[in-house]
Amino acid sequence: MAERFAYFGISSNLITYLTRPLGESTASAAANVNAWIGTVSFLPLLWSFIADAFLGRYRTIIFSSSLYILGLALLSFSAMIPSHSNDSNQLQVALFFCSLYLIAIGHGGYKPCIKVFGADQFDGSDLVEAKAKSSFFNWLVFGICVSITTTRLVSSYIQENLSWSLGFGIPCLSMILALFLFLFGTTTYRFSTERGGQKNPFARIGRVFVEAVKNRRQHDSDIANPNESLLLLPHQSSKQFRFLDKAAISCGKAEIEDAKAVLRLVPIWITCLVYAIVYAQSPTFFTKQGATMDRSISPGLLVPAATLQCFISITVLVFIPVYDCLFVPIARSFTQIPSGITMLQRIGTGISLSILAMVIVALVETKRLQTVRDDPTIHMSVWWLVPQYVVYGVADIFTMAGLQEFFYDQVPSELRSVGMALNLSIYGAGNFLSSFMISVIDKVTSHSGQTSWFDNDLNQAHLDYFYWLLACLSFIGLAFYLWFAKSYVYNRRNTF
Repeated sequence: MAERFAYFGISSNLITYLTRPLGESTASAAANVNAWIGTVSFLPLLWSFIADAFLGRYRTIIFSSSLYILGLALLSFSAMIPSHSNDSNQLQVALFFCSLYLIAIGHGGYKPCIKVFGADQFDGSDLVEAKAKSSFFNWLVFGICVSITTTRLVSSYIQENLSWSLGFGIPCLSMILALFLFLFGTTTYRFSTERGGQKNPFARIGRVFVEAVKNRRQHDSDIANPNESLLLLPHQSSKQFRFLDKAAISCGKAEIEDAKAVLRLVPIWITCLVYAIVYAQSPTFFTKQGATMDRSISPGLLVPAATLQCFISITVLVFIPVYDCLFVPIARSFTQIPSGITMLQRIGTGISLSILAMVIVALVETKRLQTVRDDPTIHMSVWWLVPQYVVYGVADIFTMAGLQEFFYDQVPSELRSVGMALNLSIYGAGNFLSSFMISVIDKVTSHSGQTSWFDNDLNQAHLDYFYWLLACLSFIGLAFYLWFAKSYVYNRRNTF
């Protein structure tokens, strides 16, 4: 929770800092935010390799936290540099982006390992603890949302009304608290799943793919492991990706099944990318959209546009207890599944809701533009944006928590940091794709002197077109997701 306070204290209002103190255009700032968040979400893949193969999760958390804190401190310092000349402004920009990406490096090691390390505290072989682990991911999201709501209310106000340096400094103190609290609990942790001299899991699974390629010309009748025959395995998962069975000459059954488990994640990963593109819009265009509306709640007091993102967190806070305490028991009585519905059903439900969110935001933006064009002196109330944030939050409850549990559960146990990193990389790829789309659409739509969809004056822009485009892409992505989810075989027979 303390780390999430730090991260969202920076990311929630980042586009405002880029467009105001640093003077970037709306399209450029949105692309930069998406590129940074994309980097933040992709670096866990590298760190998870280091954690699972070398350092272990505990040491990785400590080391990456130190880098995280250093980056936050430098970011706060960069905001103190006065921009009286071009040289000082260039120094401020350079230090700002260096510290921003140092935060990304530290976050990349912290984020996947802390969640997996928390889930590792539950004994999967104990029925009571196994049920508690599924609930853990729900309440993890709940606790995170408490923190996110707090930081969006506090940090955004301080940054826009008091001091950007102070607004960045408070998240730094929060991250210091996070590291202290983690170290404080050291004597109570379970380390049984930490790496302890076993064969490198990457080498073990990678060897399966190498051997399968080497033996690709072998006939099935020629493939036989002296100790076990994969071709006679009864489990349904062994019928998928049969080309990997050709590694049976030199690899064991468990190694090949683990390789298949990793490969089965790829279609799900790809088809969830459109959801991640939609997810990338909240800290960028949603915030800029709110900044153009009537945000006054009393004379002289304006609601910071970034604060509206609190409605996502508040929605999660309200609906997580409903989901965990009401929906799951009712669904369980019908499906006999411990978690109520399967992980893939939960993810698909969230993707469907994200499409609804984009339809709502497109309709609201269309109405906002029509209102401004009918009478430029009238501005729609910012509270018109609340429904899109609420639906967005409900979608998060299903998809975000579902993806966390899915990628934790469906990878080999020694690769769970990698599994969590794969989950995070969905959002990284989504942000990079969003950044790419924004840059291309901005260039194409501003050609020959036309007004860009992302013009700095959003009253002349067409964010509504962009939102309709994302809604259509999301619908196509959902269709592909349902196709692959229908044929997915869970890695463990008792897992849902």
